[in-house]
Amino acid sequence: MKNNEKIELKLRPRPTETVSIPIPLDTLESLKKVAANRDMSLTALLKFYIGQSLRQDLAKMYSDRLLETTVQVLSRHLDSEEEIAAIIEEIQTETARTIR
Repeated sequence: MKNNEKIELKLRPRPTETVSIPIPLDTLESLKKVAANRDMSLTALLKFYIGQSLRQDLAKMYSDRLLETTVQVLSRHLDSEEEIAAIIEEIQTETARTIR
């Protein structure tokens, strides 16, 4: 990309709904301080935290579902529960090593 080229970011508008949740005052003050330190609005910080945690939880759910499906498939092809358990443990170990 050349220095004089402009980058244009196009976001798809998504439907939204406003929610109200009670937050302890001391937590709210801490959130405001963190938001100010990051040069963000409180709303932007909360959306960031929610989005970040949501992505982590969805990835975990997908991973768990994938492992469950793997167990089911292996069970159809292998008779040994010990062998299946060993394979799943190896997959989990290799995956954990890759993530670090």
